[in-house]
Amino acid sequence: MINSILQGRDTIAMLPTGTGKSLCYQLPAYMLNGPVLIVSPLLSLMQDQVEQLTVRGEKRAIAFNSFLPYKDRKRALEQIKQYRFIFISPEMLGQEEVIRALQSLSLKLFVVDEAHCISQWGPDFRPDYLQLGSIKEALHNPITLALTATATEKIRKDIRKCLQIDQADEWVFPVDRPNIALFVKKFTTFSDKVKELTALIKAVRSPGIVYFSSKRIADELANDLNSKTTKRIASYHGGMDQDQRILIQHQFINGQLDWVFATSAFGMGINKENVRTVIHFHMPSSMEAYAQEIGRAGRDGKDSLALLFYSKGDEEIAAILLEQERPAFQQIKSYMEVRKKNLGENELAELIGLSEIQLRVLRYYEMHVKGSLDWPSVVNTQLTDRLQEKLSKLNVMKSYVNAPSCRRILLSQAFDQTIASASEKCCDQCGLSVELFYDVITEKYTKAFWPNWQDRLTQLLRADLE
Repeated sequence: MINSILQGRDTIAMLPTGTGKSLCYQLPAYMLNGPVLIVSPLLSLMQDQVEQLTVRGEKRAIAFNSFLPYKDRKRALEQIKQYRFIFISPEMLGQEEVIRALQSLSLKLFVVDEAHCISQWGPDFRPDYLQLGSIKEALHNPITLALTATATEKIRKDIRKCLQIDQADEWVFPVDRPNIALFVKKFTTFSDKVKELTALIKAVRSPGIVYFSSKRIADELANDLNSKTTKRIASYHGGMDQDQRILIQHQFINGQLDWVFATSAFGMGINKENVRTVIHFHMPSSMEAYAQEIGRAGRDGKDSLALLFYSKGDEEIAAILLEQERPAFQQIKSYMEVRKKNLGENELAELIGLSEIQLRVLRYYEMHVKGSLDWPSVVNTQLTDRLQEKLSKLNVMKSYVNAPSCRRILLSQAFDQTIASASEKCCDQCGLSVELFYDVITEKYTKAFWPNWQDRLTQLLRADLE
């Protein structure tokens, strides 16, 4: 794959989570002996990567994002030729002064990290990524590397189209992570879920992440289990202010928290190798989201646990959340009318009653659906198609939960892949026990696998009699 880049070919690489995607651009940066531009969707990820390079002795790295004060950013742009690794948010690439500074460079590589964010069909869609093809052209079309851990064939086609790299080499590695054991546990009631979660937080190995569909439930259970267990737990979601979210990320990475109870807002780019357990309190909305989130476990290669809780009706919660992403027809009509008033995005969203996700979606269609006399109807139809696609993915997720066959095989099939054989510690359907992942071996487990001397003597005597 690195040879493809060194030979001057655009490249799309889908590598399993935790396999060190950053090496794919760090090594070429030194071998090509020139600056590399890395587009990343997450501020915390950029900061983390700059810090890691700095620790390893690479001082020529900088992150351009909203954290960088204007005076420091202006100075850095004036001195941009001294940097080898330039991390930047897609929003920052919309600024003319930034583009002018980058045009003065002879970029050796244009890297799009978390490239699945390009696709409107993916779970992490970012409209700001859609401008990257034209920006790449403005930067004299450097060699392009698109990196992702979870992208179906359809999403990879979107990446090719958007980045204008139709002839790119494609390296697709297995999505399977053999060291992550896969479990699904079904419940009848919400309270049963809470009881099991409480027991598991006490028993299974940490550090860990518990994913929720509800900010409120994440907050409430984090507070509740902080008082009921000895574990250090914090909640994390998009409703918190940015400084608070960054603090929790740092505390988790530095071992000051045992568990984070989070929505899907947490995790992409979190560089923590020793996460032992990922639990889904609610069912994810797609196999792509599921693979991304369980992929935060076991990046050190050691045995780890992914446990999905399911109770009847979880899919309805996921469907409602997907439907809430879709603006109503009246909001679509109002959007274009209000846009003429040149209001700021926050004012516009508040006036029409749009959520952040709905605003993001309408911005996408404003950029890509043009020339129609009946723009609202065209957009409404496309949004309906988009919702049906997402509901179809939700049905695949539900099939995974209810299937009687090996979960590892099903996960690979969702990405059009096959595995030669299941790992030794595979999944609940292959007879694996969650107790193997307990931090403190329970009495039941001890008796079953390591009998005391009296039990062992009884077994020996019975064997002699037989």
